Amino acid sequence: MKLLFTNIKELLQVREASVEKLSGKEMKELPTIKNAWLLIEDGNISDFGKMDNLSEINADETINAEGKIVLPTWCDSHTHIVYAGNREQEFVDRINGLSYEEIANRGGGILNSAKTLQETPEEEVYRQSAERLEEVMSLGTGAVEIKSGYGLTKEGELKMLRVIKRLKENYQIPIKATFLGAHALPKEYDGNTSAYIDKVINEILPEVARQKLAEFIDIFCEQGYFTVEDTNRLLSAAKEYGMKPKIHVNQFHAIGGIQAGVEHDALSVDHLEVMRPEDIESLKGTATMPVALPTCSLYLSIPYTPARAILDGGLPLALATDFNPGSTPSGNMNLVVSLACIKMRMTPEEAINAATINGAYAMELSETHGSISKGKKANFILTKKIPSYAFLPYAFGTNSIESVYINGEKVK
Repeated sequence: MKLLFTNIKELLQVREASVEKLSGKEMKELPTIKNAWLLIEDGNISDFGKMDNLSEINADETINAEGKIVLPTWCDSHTHIVYAGNREQEFVDRINGLSYEEIANRGGGILNSAKTLQETPEEEVYRQSAERLEEVMSLGTGAVEIKSGYGLTKEGELKMLRVIKRLKENYQIPIKATFLGAHALPKEYDGNTSAYIDKVINEILPEVARQKLAEFIDIFCEQGYFTVEDTNRLLSAAKEYGMKPKIHVNQFHAIGGIQAGVEHDALSVDHLEVMRPEDIESLKGTATMPVALPTCSLYLSIPYTPARAILDGGLPLALATDFNPGSTPSGNMNLVVSLACIKMRMTPEEAINAATINGAYAMELSETHGSISKGKKANFILTKKIPSYAFLPYAFGTNSIESVYINGEKVK
């Protein structure tokens, strides 16, 4: 099957040579081709170029993209899409003055979602999660990571990971699974964090590994949740099973989680709303990707990740949604890109790079996704007629997407 797009106003993120990730000043450069064509063959990107150089191609279908822009689909490397129910009452509680931490201390937050998840049949959890996945795909997401973490029991965590596995099997979009058993401390372990970490390491982790349900390991390394010592114990244990870390750090406090992540060769360290100079320094020269989650900052009214300090320090940066029922009930990567420009002072080029090629890196998908490169999967967005790619973050409340293609097929 050959699909040819012609008269593309601008083809974005064109990379002839394979690029794993972009850092510092590299993030400011977004290679494009104006008045372009793009050829898709058997689900992969086959060729592209300027219309002036287009020779005759015998395509099965030709689409005139005049006035429209084509770019890679968003790569969302941090989500909690698999959950049951919602937490809109906590939304009202926050309006009435309670903080995220106060709600959690009253049995809300993650523990609330864990209770609902445990009480909801697995088939219903799958149905709800599939709806969310289809929604984010329609909004331009073409690769996604999904975490467990609302089970907090062996049965609950395995249930979530089985749902993620089913989503992988039933959808063409690449999905990466992360085991986040250490997301919060269950009530029955109140005051005994060490015992719960023992349970995660000795009872849940081996079964997750045996059933091959997760590629990555995660932990909420944060004051009031899990310590750096807890983090070191869990990540060391997970290494024995070949699980690479992607960890929650520096959301409310800087307690050394970034340094622990680097020590354990974490693929990414995520949140980073609170960053000290030494945290930025510790990431230099490493393979660890910093990941910012700006819609979480918007929703909780907490600081935004200091993108300028990170990028001006020569580091890379990825953007993701943190889609979850409590602190970010949105999987809209378009809004994430807009907020990165509006609130984090990233340029449109930096934000698009962060949400495509660097997001792919944060899921170990750089070789197949994140750029318009020959041989990569044909996962891309076709916009409506818009004046320029800067219009995407500029018009933050407008849906500028006309179509989304996964493996060269239009998402229905």
